[in-house]
Amino acid sequence: MNRFLIILLAFTVPAATSCVSSRKFKALEASNNSCIEERALLSINLEVSQEKVAGYTRANNQLREDTARLGRHQRATNENLQSLIRTNRQLLEQNENLTAGHAIETQQALNRLKQAQDDLLRREDLLRQQEHSANELLRTVSAKEARVNELEAILKQQEQAVIGLRKTISDALLGFEGNGLTVNIRQGKVYVSLEESLLFASGSATVDRRGESALRELAKALERNPDINIMIEGHTDDVPLRAGGAIRDNWDLSVLRATSIVRTLQRHGNINPQRIIAAGRGEFSPVDPARTTEARRKNRRTEIILTPNLDPLFQILGMP
Repeated sequence: MNRFLIILLAFTVPAATSCVSSRKFKALEASNNSCIEERALLSINLEVSQEKVAGYTRANNQLREDTARLGRHQRATNENLQSLIRTNRQLLEQNENLTAGHAIETQQALNRLKQAQDDLLRREDLLRQQEHSANELLRTVSAKEARVNELEAILKQQEQAVIGLRKTISDALLGFEGNGLTVNIRQGKVYVSLEESLLFASGSATVDRRGESALRELAKALERNPDINIMIEGHTDDVPLRAGGAIRDNWDLSVLRATSIVRTLQRHGNINPQRIIAAGRGEFSPVDPARTTEARRKNRRTEIILTPNLDPLFQILGMP
């Protein structure tokens, strides 16, 4: 536009110079100067406007970038918000599940507690029963201990009685010990063992004089000890008796010898028959099973077994 004005002035000024007056020329010149100034001002304004347009363009571009950035940020924010919403929903579901699970666990814990309490009550009942049983057992043990102590005391008395009885019998038969007579203690009893040669002739059941003397002394000792039970066992060897005699066999002979000794004891002492047992064992309980002369001599014997009265002991044991 500025260039157009300059060209127009170039063609009009000469013509105006020739055709117009000096006054008009000055007026035109003043107008031209005014146009030049306006053109300069328009140029300045144009530059300012262009700078403003450039500034507006830059601002617009910045605004576009900011808008794009804000858009991206908003989209990211929306995505984050949606993610948070989903997470919150999941958390709510998990919380509901946990709440339901806690309710189940709480109920299970209550059930376990109830079972534990019931078990504790059962254990307490069992403990009371066991305590009662223990007390009963303790009383029973105490009673049995008392009986055992009493039994031990009686056994000790019996032992002392047996030892005293052995001494009494040994003293009474002092002249016969070592001459076919022995006195010893076995299983809490006093055994007076008399060989056949001290009492009987071979094959006979009649007590001879020597044997009667020994039995007389024994009867006196037994009379002084009325609490002693007496068992008389006859024993023989394994040699058969001659057939046709009054005594049929060894068993018969052993029994007859036992009863013969019983009668001899009763003749020489006041002995209650209820205290005495007569038995014959023949050859069936030998002290020496050998078939020699010496073994058979040992087996031909009579044993008088003396036992203290055990009635107090049986009473403690509850035996009739």
